Amino acid sequence: MTGQAPVASQVLHAVRLLGFGDTEAVADRTGMRLADAMRALHGAKDEGWVQHSVFADLEGWSLTESGKAEKERHLAAERRAADADDVVGAAYRDFLPLNARLLRAVSAWQIKPTDADHFAPNDHADQRWDGRVLDELTALSQELAPLEARLCAVLPRFDGYASRFNAALEQAGGGQHDWVDTTSVDSCHRVWFQLHEDLVATLGVYRGSEDVTE
Repeated sequence: MTGQAPVASQVLHAVRLLGFGDTEAVADRTGMRLADAMRALHGAKDEGWVQHSVFADLEGWSLTESGKAEKERHLAAERRAADADDVVGAAYRDFLPLNARLLRAVSAWQIKPTDADHFAPNDHADQRWDGRVLDELTALSQELAPLEARLCAVLPRFDGYASRFNAALEQAGGGQHDWVDTTSVDSCHRVWFQLHEDLVATLGVYRGSEDVTE
């Protein structure tokens, strides 16, 4: 999000992309100080736009239906002002085949079929298998950079996805397997998922209308 975006809009967008996140995660996503994020979140809660939930040892914020509608109004107004040539729509259409490739790569990272079990978990003992997955993720990172540049030309808040993806890929290439697909770190799949959510939120479309979903 850019510094020019209203604080409420930044917070709602961060919660939308996170899906469910604690105050620290929202602050990190918006670039706010923790106290400022907390204040903004409670303000949004008072408006009925976000809700705070606790599940066992997890706690965090999520959008309400009215919060989702409010954020979609913000995004629609932003896009009308900045994207008369439908750059975001064109980038999204180019993103979809890349998304299908990403999903196949993550699936291959998680599952390595055997004769006995077509859905056998990948134990990462086969370096050639994992290397092919990492090669595909590297190829996707090279496609992601110019796609992000096109998006940033009209909406600078899209900046950062490519660098985050590359940082995760570097960790994965160094043997940190979780950095490909887990949600507990800023993994390749987590970064990609948030970019996907950013695109569909900006365009007001739904993942269920696509050929593939995450």
